[in-house]
Amino acid sequence: FSTVRWYSSCDPVSPAASSLPAADERSRPCPSTTVTSLTCRPSTLLHPVVIVGGGPIGLTLALALARQGVAALVLEADDTVCQGSRAGCVTRRSLEIYEQLGVAEPIMRQGLPWSQGWSYHRTTEVFHLQMPVDDEARYPSLVNIQQCYIEKFLVDELARYPNLVQIRWQSQAQIIEHSDNGAQLQVTTPVGSYRLNADWLVACDGARSSVRKSLSLPFVGTRYEGRYVIVDIKMSSALAPGRRAWFDPPSNPGATLLMHKHRDDLWRFDYQLRDDEDADEAVKPENVLQRVQSHLTLIGETAPWQPVWISIYSASCLTLEDYRHGRVLLAGDAAHLVPIFGVRGMNSGIDDVYNLAWKLAYVCRGWADQRLLDSYSDERVHATRENMRHASKSAEFMAPPSAAFARMRAAVLSLAETQSWIRSLVNPRQSTAIGFPDSPLNQLADEASFAHGPKPGDNLPDMRVAGGHLSSLLGPRFTVLRFETSASPTALASLGFGVELATVQMRLDSELARRLDARAGTTYLLRPDGHLLGRWRYYEQSVLTAAIDAVLQANWP
Repeated sequence: FSTVRWYSSCDPVSPAASSLPAADERSRPCPSTTVTSLTCRPSTLLHPVVIVGGGPIGLTLALALARQGVAALVLEADDTVCQGSRAGCVTRRSLEIYEQLGVAEPIMRQGLPWSQGWSYHRTTEVFHLQMPVDDEARYPSLVNIQQCYIEKFLVDELARYPNLVQIRWQSQAQIIEHSDNGAQLQVTTPVGSYRLNADWLVACDGARSSVRKSLSLPFVGTRYEGRYVIVDIKMSSALAPGRRAWFDPPSNPGATLLMHKHRDDLWRFDYQLRDDEDADEAVKPENVLQRVQSHLTLIGETAPWQPVWISIYSASCLTLEDYRHGRVLLAGDAAHLVPIFGVRGMNSGIDDVYNLAWKLAYVCRGWADQRLLDSYSDERVHATRENMRHASKSAEFMAPPSAAFARMRAAVLSLAETQSWIRSLVNPRQSTAIGFPDSPLNQLADEASFAHGPKPGDNLPDMRVAGGHLSSLLGPRFTVLRFETSASPTALASLGFGVELATVQMRLDSELARRLDARAGTTYLLRPDGHLLGRWRYYEQSVLTAAIDAVLQANWP
């Protein structure tokens, strides 16, 4: 992003002044420092996990690891949480993850749920999006919230783990060397540099990842020519929350414009630049403000407004072919880039690190074979390619990559004004949870006996259960759902080496049982990230133990 900023719409977290660790951390512990109430624990010869990047992806990983009892050091080049408009929406799946991590409640307080969208050709409505509403789910499908708030809530929650998590702001990291035993990094700060060692290194440092560049890892995929300007404004408006998209509007002829509402009278505009427009000229405040005012006039908005933020970006569908390189793992934008259409960017990164956290924690604690981490790459590369498949369709419709695409879109939009049968082609394809049907972890022994319901690799839909919702029953462990005629409290059992299995007896006469095709004795085994490991018609402890052991020992084909 290149940016012009007036002010931030949320209060930044300011780091306290602190001295630096020794020039080479191998020989001397770091000093006691405080950053937003996070106290630095004494340094050791080897940090178990170093996370490069303290944005929402890196902070989510640190929190998920802390919940597993694994220490992490976060290195962030900026001096605070982000400011202004970056990612702006979380999905139900992300909220379910944040439920497990303790930050869903503040996100829901600050966020603005929405379930509708409107698409226009010039000024004529051609498509009305209505997101499916599931009354059984705890969270809405989509919630608009600025990234800076999510980062702040994560930092606040991390303060509960002072002995496990340390954040070092203004710390730019690059790999010096890596091997089968770990990685050594050079960390640069405003007052000097030092080195540190990592047992495991996770790159969450975004699209311009220094770790990815240090490893000379190439992206594969497509870079689109379409360029978009993001503008945040403060404006009091009675317009309902939702996604509004204009194709070829008089305020931005020959291009597209998107408009979203956030809490606190904040509105986000994303408008496409035409090919003949100069980007440097386009982001000059006088040009941006004129275009925003032109569009507000077009839709009849007369309230006073104030600019907050301007930035510019280009859409890309790019990924690494492998997210694990020995002791170095990559996640979020450091591993893949998808267009913002359909809110797949930050949300896919949150899913990345929630998938990774339990696997890395189990490896760090000696409970699992290192090869378990290969499944992180297998599963999340699959998810990225699914995201790219859907996002590319949206990107090509929003910004046609060729004259043929442009003619096709013009025909669709023209027909959609009067022909309902073609309007589905205007659908913006919002993000949905992605399963892993071909994951090597899946247990398939009893699949033939089930007529419907989630399959191994799928993420279970959140639903009402006795005492709350399914999402509130899950945790940083394997979980068994056992269906019987009556419910009973959660029971914990140890499988040895610290690995825990939670068994929850579910009622057979429930909507959850119906959706999961459950009979008396039906058993669902869930991974710590909520994905289904396997399902069986009858409960047998030895079968469940063997299934978990196969995962942890990487005993798959």
